[in-house]
Amino acid sequence: MLEFTQVKSEVLPAINIAGIPVKPFKSINNVVDSIFDDNNVLPGVAIAINPEKILKSLESQEVKNVLLEATIPYADGIGVVKAMEKKTGSKLARIPGVQLWLAIVNKAAKTDNTVFLLGSKNAVINRCANKLKEDTQVNIVGIQDGYYQNEEELIARIVKSNAGVVIAALGSPKQELFIKKCQRQHPNAFYMGVGGSFDVYVGDVKRAPGFWIKLNLEWLYRLLSEPKRILRQYKLLKFVYLHLLGKL
Repeated sequence: MLEFTQVKSEVLPAINIAGIPVKPFKSINNVVDSIFDDNNVLPGVAIAINPEKILKSLESQEVKNVLLEATIPYADGIGVVKAMEKKTGSKLARIPGVQLWLAIVNKAAKTDNTVFLLGSKNAVINRCANKLKEDTQVNIVGIQDGYYQNEEELIARIVKSNAGVVIAALGSPKQELFIKKCQRQHPNAFYMGVGGSFDVYVGDVKRAPGFWIKLNLEWLYRLLSEPKRILRQYKLLKFVYLHLLGKL
């Protein structure tokens, strides 16, 4: 069973990065504490903030609006963490979404909150659901792969399930835009977009070894594993440029 020790931490004020308020956290436990009030999950949405999303928010008002509506905008990107540390002078943690969603599901299991899983391929999401049940004994009230045809019918299913936590693995910004629509009809749930995390959890995609993660070089490991990402990483030089000039 997955275990995440709960340690209450102080709540720090959000830090403005290029017009996006990002909440600084000392640990994953700190984030989970802000999502649950004793045994109750608090309505809202967690969105990972990384350099790529910051740059997109500078180009797209729609993306910026989505990020601004997050109740838990957390730093999942070492570039964002460094920009926050520069502004505060405090040591902060990078919060990997690939770990955070599992901590949330684990907490949901312990507090009898239900979960709906959405995204990835049919075979992957089924394996993911079975593994989560085995690892955490969480009550999963619905699953849907990412190849659905009718969005309104899907939202109706989520509403009917009355899920307390909805995890969407649709990729960004599709997952954030879906969450925004679903919230209008099912506002009392907590939502999180997790990209390709289901594939990582079931072992179809390998995450960087612990050594790389500890050195905050997970991005480099992914680049070496997927050279086609070079253009995407090259674009992020703009973020570094803005950071060095103090324009974030």
